[in-house]
Amino acid sequence: MAEINNCSFCAKTKDQVAKLIVGNDAAICNECVHLCTTLLIDPKKPHRHKGKELVVPDPRSVFDYLNQHVIGQVQAKQILSVAVANHYKRVGNLDPDTEIQKANILMLGPTGTGKTLMAKTVARYLNVPFVIADATTLTEAGYVGDDVESLISRLYLASNGDVAQCERGIVFLDEIDKITRKSESNTVSRDVSGEGVQQALLKLIEGTKCRIAPQGSKRMQNTDLIEIDTANILFIGAGAFVGLDQIVKNRVQGTAIGFGAKLSDSHTTALVVPDDLVRYGLIPEFVGRFSSTVSLQNLNKAQLIEIMSTIKHNFISQYKWLFEQDGVVLDFDSDSLDLIADRTLKCKTGARGLHSELERVLLPHMFDLPRYSQQNIMQVIINKEQVNTPMTLARENT
Repeated sequence: MAEINNCSFCAKTKDQVAKLIVGNDAAICNECVHLCTTLLIDPKKPHRHKGKELVVPDPRSVFDYLNQHVIGQVQAKQILSVAVANHYKRVGNLDPDTEIQKANILMLGPTGTGKTLMAKTVARYLNVPFVIADATTLTEAGYVGDDVESLISRLYLASNGDVAQCERGIVFLDEIDKITRKSESNTVSRDVSGEGVQQALLKLIEGTKCRIAPQGSKRMQNTDLIEIDTANILFIGAGAFVGLDQIVKNRVQGTAIGFGAKLSDSHTTALVVPDDLVRYGLIPEFVGRFSSTVSLQNLNKAQLIEIMSTIKHNFISQYKWLFEQDGVVLDFDSDSLDLIADRTLKCKTGARGLHSELERVLLPHMFDLPRYSQQNIMQVIINKEQVNTPMTLARENT
């Protein structure tokens, strides 16, 4: 056998490299070995690692943080704080002899009562990936729309490709009440956005291993898929559940002692039991995946004023900042705040309606803000009359 003095890949001699590994009729130098090793490592492929250390939150600390951002809903915040703390205790459990069942959270309450805000605030406090999904856009696999695995793809993107962080994130399923069964009877047509979606979500919510494309794109045959375990992902379902109060009333009043017994409207959702949700149209298996139920109540006038003017990142401070960018000071008198809260209560849109009301009142001013300084208008004070007729008074100011 002839002696080999050159690398079979780059043709460098053994004097030009640090090492030359000789085999049967072939040789490779240390430089080519390093190059091949680099080529074999896919920089786009994520690697599982321990990620950030998991810190189990203190329920009282979560509650106090929620109080800075959410007005009212004391009982709901307490239940949510305990449920979140218990979930992450379960995630951090390293005892193989102790198995803790997963407890997802279902939030019930009218629109604008703070369901989405509470979930966002908890995720920000925990510093975990968080995504909001509209349940009405989900369909069964094979139909036009987003399949349920797209939720995990979005969570993976929110975690910046960190699998460990993704597997301890939070998925907020909004409008969950809109995927109820259309009727109790069997139909020939497929219910691709109702009961079918509930069935498709079952394993994902309970905990399963799903495979997603690395960039959150649709699956391709030649794409290396990433495996995500959803067992430790917290799912929070939320919905207004319009009409559920009547189901609860019929059940409670049917068993109430005394003729003509009545149930307070403001606390009906606090008495919800799993069977009420099944009667509403959720399948029993789906209801069973959400063992913690949080009920939110309608906001009163005083709470709406607090949300508008005093809570952290309130609407008025946001609009004041916008006016300050044009050198104009914005102020509201107490009568204007009362009237805005009253108008919002009549619309029954909760805290979300405050934003619409303020936008309606301030829009004429914001349209001409850059010209106010030219006209020497350095302050805008919103009073009761401006709330009632913003367009007329705005024209008078100009």
